[in-house]
Amino acid sequence: MADISASDVKKLRDITGAGMMDCKKALAETGGDFDKAIEAIRKKGQAVANKRAEREASEGVVLAGVTEDSTRGAIIVLNSETDFVAKNESFIELAKTILDKALEKDPADLGELRLLEIDGTRVSDKIMEQVGIIGEKIEVSYYEKIEAAQVVPYIHPGNKLATLAGLNKKVDLQIGRDVAMQVAAMSPVAVDKGDIPREVIDKEIEIGKEQARLEGKPEAILEKIAMGKLNKFYQESTLLNQDFTKDSKKTVAQYLKEADKDLTVTGFLRYALGR
Repeated sequence: MADISASDVKKLRDITGAGMMDCKKALAETGGDFDKAIEAIRKKGQAVANKRAEREASEGVVLAGVTEDSTRGAIIVLNSETDFVAKNESFIELAKTILDKALEKDPADLGELRLLEIDGTRVSDKIMEQVGIIGEKIEVSYYEKIEAAQVVPYIHPGNKLATLAGLNKKVDLQIGRDVAMQVAAMSPVAVDKGDIPREVIDKEIEIGKEQARLEGKPEAILEKIAMGKLNKFYQESTLLNQDFTKDSKKTVAQYLKEADKDLTVTGFLRYALGR
C-alpha cells in the first residue's frame, strides 16, 4: 500500500475541493496516483448523480458578468437541490469560475460551455467531482450572452436573480446599472414595441376584445378598447416605455435621453430562479 502523506492529501484537496478523508481514501485506493484519484472522486460523483437523477435541482445561484471591455456579458445558472448548498461559498465560487471561463472563451451555447476546460478539466467533469463531494445533484442549466457597445450586469442580493443590459454607446456605469436594475424589478418582455412578436400582439388584442365583450361593451367599440389595452401592455411590458422605477414621472426612454439624446437599449437578459 502506498505511503500517503499529508501534503499529497492537501494537494488533491486543492485540486478537487474534496474533503480530506475523501482525498486520503481516493489516494489510498489508487496507490497514490493523482490522476486515478481524481477519476475516483469523479466516479463517485457519477454514482451519486445516477442515484439522484430524478431529484429536482431547483435551488442554486444566478450570476451575471461582463468582459473586461464591457462589450459582452453572460448569465449562468448553477443549480443544486438545496438552498443550503447554494449558499456555500465553494459552490458560489464554482459558479463564478464557470462564468469567468464563459466570458473568456465565449462558447456558442450551453453544450459548448460544458465542454470548456477549467485547469485541464471539463466543466461537466468539474461539476461531477462536486456532486461526489457535496452529495447532491448539481448542474449548469442556463447560459446566455449578449453583446453591445456597453453591457452592464446586475446581480440581486442572494444570487437568485441576475440581469444584463446592453446599451448602444458607453456611458456612466450608473446609467447602465439603473437600466439593469429596472429589468430586474419590472421584468419587461421586450426592449420596445417593435420587438414584440406579431403573434403576441394579436393575442393581446384578442384578450382585450374578449374582456370588453364579457363586460358587455358594444361590438362596434371592442377594437378601440382592445387597442387601448394594448397600449397599456406596451407601457407595462416594454422596457423603454415603462415608468422609470427611480422616477415614475418619466419613462426609461426619457431617462436615457436626458443622459444622452442618442442613448438607447439594444438588448437585455433576465433570469430569476424559481420565478
